[in-house]
This record gives sequence, structure tokens and C-alpha cells, in this order.
Amino acid sequence: MTDASAALEPGRQIETLDELTGEQADAVLDLVEDAARTDGTTAVSEQGRLQLRGGPRAGIRHFLLTDGGRLAAYGQLEDTDPVEAPAAELVVHPALRGRGHGRAMGMALLAASGKRLRVWAHGGKSAARHLAQVLGLTLFRELRQLRRPLAEGAPLPEPVLPPGVTVRTFLPGTDDAAWLAANAAAFAHHPEQGSLTQRDLDDRIAQPWFDAKGFFLAERDGELVGFHWTKVHEAEQLGEVYVVGVLPGAQGGGLGKALTAIGLQHLAAQGLPTAMLYVDADNPAALAVYGGLGFTTHEVDLMYRTES
Repeated sequence: MTDASAALEPGRQIETLDELTGEQADAVLDLVEDAARTDGTTAVSEQGRLQLRGGPRAGIRHFLLTDGGRLAAYGQLEDTDPVEAPAAELVVHPALRGRGHGRAMGMALLAASGKRLRVWAHGGKSAARHLAQVLGLTLFRELRQLRRPLAEGAPLPEPVLPPGVTVRTFLPGTDDAAWLAANAAAFAHHPEQGSLTQRDLDDRIAQPWFDAKGFFLAERDGELVGFHWTKVHEAEQLGEVYVVGVLPGAQGGGLGKALTAIGLQHLAAQGLPTAMLYVDADNPAALAVYGGLGFTTHEVDLMYRTES
């Protein structure tokens, strides 16, 4: 569907789609990569990029803004949270900025969400903060990217597992259901992570970066009680603490710290010079643990929302 009323100027159109063709997905990814080279950060998250392909997904809409037939901006709206307002990400091609495309896209996302909207500003760039102000959005969440060196001279702590806990690596196709259940329990308070489905897991397993040898499961008496999934960003030579989870009944005994240390040792063994992770700024317990492991803030992602 093409929304001509959102054009606001001759030559501009915004098309709203439930799914993208392969050609459209390629064009969006090219735009995202061009912007990332200019901005130094990716405006569309991994989850958002995975949702570009594979057909329609419940609650996901894509917004393609063209200017004179050229793709100038992309927006994605995810309306899957039963409580929170729909969440959006958007990006404008760096060569086509300063023409009102960001505002036009933001207004289209606002309208499509019923003026109940949350928007990510990855990297917290000044232009994104200004756009949020123009759209009447207020800041309500800060996600920090932390980093620490893995090279010699930055010793890693030795993992100390709680009594009775053993650690092994993930077996795709065998551990899927148990991990999804454990992930949902560990992140019941965090809908973005806790709501992952088999399709979401399959999407990640299919990615070139997936390595089961870097996906650690902690068990006690044959039951999964925690996990640490690591990720390697080859181009940037970064190792990521992708997700660490501990089930409620196993928290408070040092398992999360031990699993983090195991994953960091694995990443260091790959010869990677640096590790990174994401954590919410309003999670002082996690910030204290990661600070004790030598992590410091590298950059921040900001989320803005409507007042209603």
C-alpha cells in the first residue's frame, strides 16, 4: 500500500508493507550498511534486520520511503508487546539527509501506531535526539554498550561455578525447546528477549556467525539453570556477550558471573582483542557485575516514546 498523503512534497512516497521481496530486503540492507559506515553504528538492530526476510511476521510492518523512485529511508514497526506501545526503528540514507525524510518517516510511524510509539535512537546521535524532540517524544530508556579488552594485560577472572552445576555447549535441534523455556523464564521481565520463539532461534542459528561451541548451558541435576550465548563480529573483530541468563531459582549464587567468565575465556581463545555487551542503564546489579569484570561504557542507545 502506498500512502500518498504522507509524501509531503513532490516525488516522496511512503509504502507500507507486511513483507518485503528479496530485492526490497537487499535494498534496505544496503541502505542500513551505508548509514552505518557514516554513523559508526547500525540504526536497525539485529532483530530488525532478521525480520527483513522470511515472509510476513505477526505484528511487523515495513515502511519504504522513496524520493524520485530511489529508496531514501526505511522504518520498521513492531507491534508484538501486549502491554507496551509499538516499537520502531528508522534510518535515512546519509546522502539524502536534510530533506525532511526522517520527519516524514517518523510521522508515518506515529500515525500507523495510533500515536502510541517507542523509537530507538541507536548510538544516541544528535540528529536522532532532535528528531525525537520534533516528533514530541520523550526519553525513557538508555541501553549501554560496554566493552573490555581481552588481550594480554587484561586478565580474565577464573569461573567459579556453584555446587552441583556443570556446563556444556548447546546442541541445535536437541536443546531448542529447553533453552527457549529457560530464556522465557530468565527474561520474564524483559519482553524483547524473553519472547523469542523457535522461528527467532532458527533465524539466528542460520546466520554465518552462529557457533554452538560458543553457546554454553549450565545444568544442575539435568535441568537447565543458566546459559551464556556468545557471538563473534568478524568484521569488527569483536566478541559479544550476546545473552547471559540465569533462571530465578538459581540466581544469587554467582552463576551469572561464572558463565560470563566462561564465555569471555572462549572469546579470548579466538584471538579477539575486545569483548562487548549491552545492558540497561537502570540495572545497577548487572552494571556492578560487569564493572567488576572490567567493562566500561563505550556508547549508548536511547529509546524515546510518546507520553500517552
